[in-house]
Amino acid sequence: MAISINLPDELANQVRQHENDLPEILTLGLREWHARQEPGFAGLSGVLETLATLPAPEEVLALRPTPLVQGRIDDLLEKNRTGGLTPEEQREWNQFQFVEHLVRLAKARALVKLRGA
Repeated sequence: MAISINLPDELANQVRQHENDLPEILTLGLREWHARQEPGFAGLSGVLETLATLPAPEEVLALRPTPLVQGRIDDLLEKNRTGGLTPEEQREWNQFQFVEHLVRLAKARALVKLRGA
């Protein structure tokens, strides 16, 4: 399908430089755009995208939450201790736990690779 869009000159020049990669760029951009709209995955898509690239073991072991994500995790932990979470916050917490589980698995496998090397 052909799509025509009007872009500012500066952006059009950047797009021309990556014309052959536009389908992949748009796919990644749309994935990030949609992830920003999901409150539980806000800030976590970068971690998931990094894992999807199959990084070196050292890169996996260096993964840490951004300060913004860590702050939200801390807020949810405190709220859970003091008064409980709303259903929406519980869903968000469950998503954080799921991503943390994936990162722990990746880090465990990275450590095994490094020890075997």
